[in-house]
Amino acid sequence: MKPATAAADPPGMATALWGVDFSSVPSRRKPIVVAHGELSGPVLRLLRLDALPTLAGFEAQLAAPGPWLGAFDFPFGLPREFVESLGLGGAAAEVSAELHRRCASRMAFRALVDEWGRGRPPGRRLVHRVTDTAMTGVSSTSPLQTRYVPVGFMYFEGFSRLLAAGVKLPALHDGDAGRVALEAYPGAVAHELIGRRSYKNSEAADRLIARKDLVDALEQGRWRGLRIRLSHAQRESLVDDAGGDRLDAVLCLLQAGWAATRTGYGLPTAVDPVEGWITGA
Repeated sequence: MKPATAAADPPGMATALWGVDFSSVPSRRKPIVVAHGELSGPVLRLLRLDALPTLAGFEAQLAAPGPWLGAFDFPFGLPREFVESLGLGGAAAEVSAELHRRCASRMAFRALVDEWGRGRPPGRRLVHRVTDTAMTGVSSTSPLQTRYVPVGFMYFEGFSRLLAAGVKLPALHDGDAGRVALEAYPGAVAHELIGRRSYKNSEAADRLIARKDLVDALEQGRWRGLRIRLSHAQRESLVDDAGGDRLDAVLCLLQAGWAATRTGYGLPTAVDPVEGWITGA
């Protein structure tokens, strides 16, 4: 099947921007975090950060009336090699539907991936999509990874809910043009700004400093000319969050803001309809 063509929607159509740091098993301790913002020229103002402790809350968020444009930190597709070998379908929505038909739970999805990878040569068990390795100096985790950083579970729980909500997924799936979802990867933005320094999942002094440097870079507009405007309280909240979830949501918001200024959301002319594409890659 030929790759889908990214829809050339007019830049700036969305008046509300979201950045979403997703969890496949949200809780009060580790909720899904949604950064809300608005764009005015090169300035992206952070309006607020919402914490969603349940997947039901995430579903309600997706049902919010548009116009909005959101960038979500989970994969919107699976590697074509995996999809074709299992006959899962020729488009992202077909793949998700067939996967959920075969797998009643995310643990069943893990078992399917494990079985597929069994007997494959080392290095070819958790294959990547083209977009995962299209960024200079950094590679996103394979959507087949269901341990350590369970990106596969995030795909399993997140992407199907985007489809069920009827939102538009540019180059992947038609839906409500006033509610648009794009795949984000905050690690790519962080890498461009502070290199390979770790900035989350620890209260160690070096990571605190990395978070401060990352927030400074965001406020100075050092990522593609977009400058984040924060209140003092917001700035302190981002720096003090040792887990980094709030900061990741803001990095996703920045990707949404960049996409809102680009025809076709900055996606390549041709996007693989099975694998999808990371915004800005």
